[in-house]
Amino acid sequence: MNMDEDNGPSSTSVAADHLRQIIERIERLEEEKKEVAEQIKEVYAEAKGHGFDTKTLRKVVALRKKDPNERSEEEAMLDLYLHALGMAPA
Repeated sequence: MNMDEDNGPSSTSVAADHLRQIIERIERLEEEKKEVAEQIKEVYAEAKGHGFDTKTLRKVVALRKKDPNERSEEEAMLDLYLHALGMAPA
């Protein structure tokens, strides 16, 4: 460990220790994220096995994350664009 004039740890070694702790936390969280992603994948596979459409399930999950006002605004824009392209239901 680097020591400064007072025989205490230098700011460089303290900064390095702090940086190492941050990196290790990020690595642990990345590993947890990987494990959670695998669990989510398994739930979608289970849903598919029960006859659910996983593409639609993903859309529902995404919609539930959104604020209702944001969702309404997006739906209105989509409707506008589909009408403009002649793709909207009659």
